Amino acid sequence: MSDSATTAADLKVIVFQLMEKEYAIPVSQVRSIEKVEHITRVPKAAPFVKGVINLRGVVTPVIDLRSRFSLPEEQHSDNTRVIIAGSNEMEVGLVVDAANDVLDIPAEAIESQPEVVGAVGADYISGVAKLEKRLLVLLDLEEVLN
Repeated sequence: MSDSATTAADLKVIVFQLMEKEYAIPVSQVRSIEKVEHITRVPKAAPFVKGVINLRGVVTPVIDLRSRFSLPEEQHSDNTRVIIAGSNEMEVGLVVDAANDVLDIPAEAIESQPEVVGAVGADYISGVAKLEKRLLVLLDLEEVLN
């Protein structure tokens, strides 16, 4: 296998945390990472939809990933971030405990989703990546937004 073939399949991701676990979302789907601003509640929205934010003139729905994944909710801290992510024509804010870093994941480090993933519903996961001592859960944004 030549070097150009491997780099083509490498995945650049934003790494974020939920309850001490690390998750990743492709950089190509991330528009920006914001501090938590005022979230306006929306009546009759699904429980995991925290409301909407006005971000530079664009009203964006905000999903709390903890409640989306049936994890215990927690007060927002200085580290809490809203990852503005998009899929197709839809843009959404994802509330996460912290957004850590940007990583390149080599294609060979990515495995398809294991049978037992743990706390997060397997539907939301496109795979896992093993990097040194880290295990990153790769999110399937399409499924999260469904």
